[in-house]
Amino acid sequence: MTGAGTADLPESIAAAWGVRERSHKGPKPALSLPRIVAAAVRIADAEGLDAVSMGRVAAELGAAPMSLYRHVSAKEELLTLMVDAAWGDAPDPPGPGEGWRSGLSRWAWAMRASTQRHPWAVRIPVSSLPIMPREVAWFEHALACMRDTTLTEARKASVILLLAGYVRNLATTEADIAAAMSASGLTPSEWMAAYPRMLAKLTDPQRFPALAAFIAAGVFDAADEPDDEFAFGLDRILDGIESLEPG
Repeated sequence: MTGAGTADLPESIAAAWGVRERSHKGPKPALSLPRIVAAAVRIADAEGLDAVSMGRVAAELGAAPMSLYRHVSAKEELLTLMVDAAWGDAPDPPGPGEGWRSGLSRWAWAMRASTQRHPWAVRIPVSSLPIMPREVAWFEHALACMRDTTLTEARKASVILLLAGYVRNLATTEADIAAAMSASGLTPSEWMAAYPRMLAKLTDPQRFPALAAFIAAGVFDAADEPDDEFAFGLDRILDGIESLEPG
């Protein structure tokens, strides 16, 4: 797919799909779009999203900042490419006989793994419907998982939005909590134990009886397994989807 058929595509999207290269004058540049994106991802992984800038990426590559603009028009465009890279390859397609629930569960767990490898990715706002190469592959996989269901195509899209939103939201919450723990100087167990003690000092059991019972139950006395909350929420979402299927 080249030529007139791709003329209306943004250059970064066309380049990411490999259907059109950016035009440039002079000798062929030493840099490439994949190298630039990979360098930006390395910086974000090591130093956080705030550390990513065109100048910083150029320095990582030993290149002049202006040389990046032959491939990427602005930082916002680079961020879009970074998100697509962060998701990585989509899971394997559903196998023969694999049910929709198993397939979607595998899809959600794989997406969670991507957010754990690159937690900064969920900090970048969603700027469009799935259009980048890996995003589309993930979209295709989720749709394929539901091919034998009675859901309409529109409801399949609703399911994907629900699952992806759940993964992103929990990943963001976990990242926020991890940042708060780090800033407190406390260990995770100390940080968790401080919360019910503070609540007990601030709240009147007569005014907040349900909260008093919650504190008394010792919910924060022992840490949950790392994936406990995710597994619980995912199962409830899949239970809800299952209720839409007859029989």
